[in-house]
Amino acid sequence: MSHVEEYVEVNVPARTAYNQWTQFEEFPAFMEGVERVEQRTDTLTHWVTNVNGVRREFDAQITEQFPNRRVAWMTVDGETRQAGLVTFQPIDATTTKVVLHMNWVPEGLAESAADKLGFVKRQVAGDLKRFKLFIESRGAETGAWRGEA
Repeated sequence: MSHVEEYVEVNVPARTAYNQWTQFEEFPAFMEGVERVEQRTDTLTHWVTNVNGVRREFDAQITEQFPNRRVAWMTVDGETRQAGLVTFQPIDATTTKVVLHMNWVPEGLAESAADKLGFVKRQVAGDLKRFKLFIESRGAETGAWRGEA
């Protein structure tokens, strides 16, 4: 199993950052390789990804959710095995540290090599930077899901 941890500081309150992160269907706007995310139930999402020409579909279950603080998930069906946690740590009233932890099982030689060469770590860091640009340029979230799992 592989692990990556990355973070970004965003110039919005923790509530705003959290609210935007829970708009899973907006992920393709800032996550490279994510074609589509559908929220099927309060805790189940369906993902379609395409990374370097490798297209995959999988379902992810939200396993833990505390508004303004954290969201955890794990895949439950499909072609990818991963689990993750994102936390929202207020630095002050208008700045939040967003920390993403991900564990996954690389499939095959190409994914294992990409992992060892740091490609996944760089992609996650890039996704967080794009999230920062996305939320800061808007100044507000596109919606909110305040449920608890």
